Amino acid sequence: MSLMKLLKCMAIKLTSNEIAQRVLEKAVSSVQLLSGVGAGGGVRSSGEAALFHRLKAARGGNGFCIFDVGANRGQFLDLAISELEPHPFTVHSFEPSAATFRMLAESRSPDPRVVLNPFGLGRTRGEATLWYDRPGSGLASLSKRRLDHFGTTFDHSERVTIETLDDYCETRGIKHIDLLKVDVEGHELDVFAGGQRMMSGAISMVSFEFGGCNIDTRTYFQDFFYFFRKFQMRLYRITPSGFLFPLPKYAEHFEQFRTTNFVAISDS
Repeated sequence: MSLMKLLKCMAIKLTSNEIAQRVLEKAVSSVQLLSGVGAGGGVRSSGEAALFHRLKAARGGNGFCIFDVGANRGQFLDLAISELEPHPFTVHSFEPSAATFRMLAESRSPDPRVVLNPFGLGRTRGEATLWYDRPGSGLASLSKRRLDHFGTTFDHSERVTIETLDDYCETRGIKHIDLLKVDVEGHELDVFAGGQRMMSGAISMVSFEFGGCNIDTRTYFQDFFYFFRKFQMRLYRITPSGFLFPLPKYAEHFEQFRTTNFVAISDS
């Protein structure tokens, strides 16, 4: 038996108990956090600021068009404003929940650079039911999520308006989006499906979250990988340091259902 095989057999025996397995779970979780897996909960600590640094490096001080889909109370909007000033920019924010939109609007002074939209984006135009655990919740989703294991129940709902990305851009004469950020709790692919015309060369970067909500919507990272490959966009995982780790090939271990941020960047 080779030395490596011997060490492996010893490690297997030494970890054949509950305490060792608990320690291994924590170690794996900590290591994954450094790679961005599970680090996507807060915009200030997720590494997402690096997306704006990349945009400015690529385009200099030219005007930027940012879409913030799933704005909630403006966390990403605040990051965008702080990172892009003093450059000219426009941010289009979308928040369908009436109570959350009110919080978003009341938390800031009028700004001609910011367009606040009281509706969401999806696959088709119409109405849908938004489910959430409390007003203003960052967990609100078009799916009634099952989070009993966290002691969270989605016992609130409201009817909301849904538009499509392509229709919104056509109506307002928007020809190009520098960064499309989508955080809609498991329904990101629906937003992308409603914007396939814009995806065909009119969007430079698309950032999105992937995590536990994708369990509820039964969507997988594989779906995202092949969707963006169709539009010749390369996928990267965003690490807490802001490093963009390239994912040139799909692998099954990417299916990690802990909140993680990714970005797709156009080849052009």
